Formats: sequence, structure tokens, C-alpha cells
Amino acid sequence: MRVPFVPEARGRLRWRRRPAVRVMVAVAHVLARRPPARIRDVLVLARRGARPATAAQAEAARAAVVSVSLSCAGEGCLPRSIAAALLCRWWFGTWPTWRTGVRLHPFSAHAWIEAEGRPIGEPAGGYQATITVPPSPHY
Repeated sequence: MRVPFVPEARGRLRWRRRPAVRVMVAVAHVLARRPPARIRDVLVLARRGARPATAAQAEAARAAVVSVSLSCAGEGCLPRSIAAALLCRWWFGTWPTWRTGVRLHPFSAHAWIEAEGRPIGEPAGGYQATITVPPSPHY
């Protein structure tokens, strides 16, 4: 079995991996400006044929995205979650569960990824999922 790539193991993302991460972040920023239905359609297409991501793979992808993008490291949850999901697909051939959701009191919207049944790098915030793109049922 192949050991998953984990960027934190070396403390920093290797320079050879940075271009792919930056491309995914750029794609995510463009996609994040589209209507929710279009985002969902693109992500459903991207997940086709992918195995479910492990928590380690999803954490590695999220950490890589945060390491190269200040906007994704801050309040940019939508592009961060899109980029991390796309990066899982690119690096590992896997797909985490991608979700968006809302909380009513106080009102807030959020986007995140999950693997192995838990949110990756996100505190439990009581959000009700509105859009979910799980791993492909036919991988």
C-alpha cells in the first residue's frame, strides 16, 4: 500500500508540489464566483471515478492549499474547500465529501470538506448542509 503524501511531515510544502497547488487555488477562486448549481456540477464531474479520500489525504490537501494562499488560509472557506477537494483528486485520485451549509443563529454560511465521516480542519459549527458532493458511488 502506498503511503499518502503528508506535507506537514517535512514542515513545508516542497517546491515541486507548489505549482499544482497554486493552479488548484486559482481554479477554485474562479469557480467560487459561479452560481452554486454550476459549482456543484463541476465538482460532480471532477469526482467521477474517484475513491473516497482518507482523512490523512484530505488533511494533506487542505494544509497544502492553506500554505500557498493567504485568502484560503483566512476567511476564504469556499475557495479553500473547492481547492482542497480538487487537490485530493489530482494528487491521490480520491474525493472527500464537499459540503456547503448554513447556520441560522447567528446566521452564517460555510463550506468545508469531510473524510471518514468528520470535517477536516474545521470545528464542529452546527451547520445544516445545503449542498453535498460525496465521493462517486461508482469508483
